[in-house]
Amino acid sequence: MKGRIPRSIPAWLVPAMNRRSLLRVLLLGLAAWLFFSRVLLPLRIDGRSMEPTFGDGSWAVCNRLAYLFAQPRRFDVVAIRMAGDRVVLLKRIVALAGETVMFRKGVLYVDGRPLAEPHVQGPCNWNLAPRTVAPGRLYVVGDNRAVPMQMHDFGQVDRQRILGKVW
Repeated sequence: MKGRIPRSIPAWLVPAMNRRSLLRVLLLGLAAWLFFSRVLLPLRIDGRSMEPTFGDGSWAVCNRLAYLFAQPRRFDVVAIRMAGDRVVLLKRIVALAGETVMFRKGVLYVDGRPLAEPHVQGPCNWNLAPRTVAPGRLYVVGDNRAVPMQMHDFGQVDRQRILGKVW
C-alpha cells in the first residue's frame, strides 16, 4: 500500500507523480499565474473612497480584457494604474472626453445636466467649478462623497492608465 492512492480518491484527481504529471502541474500553475496576472487581476481594497460599493478590506477583480474591443462608459468602476501594476486606484468614470463636469452642492453635473448617482450614499456638499475633460482622458471620482473633497484623489486620468473594468 506504500505510495499508492486510496481507491476512494479518483486517479484523475491525484495522479501518480511521474514526469508527465509534474509537467501537467507546472503547466496548470503557469496558466493560472498568466490568467490571474494578465486577464483577471485580483485586487484587495485598501481605503474608503469607494464605499459603499467596495468596502475597506474587501476584494474585487479587474477584468483587463473588458476594454479590448469596447470603450469605457460612464459609471463604469475602473482600476487605474498609478505606479506600475502594484499601486492601483479604484474609481468611477463620471465624464468622458469632451464633456464638461462640475459639482454644485454635492450634485454632479455633466454638460449642464444633473446626473442621478444611486451608488452615492450619504450627505455630500462638494462644489467644483466646471472643467472640460481633455481628449484621451476620462474624469473619475470615488463613490464616498461624504468625505471632504480635499481628502479624495479624483479628476482627469489618461485612458492608457486604465487597467480594466472592476467587478
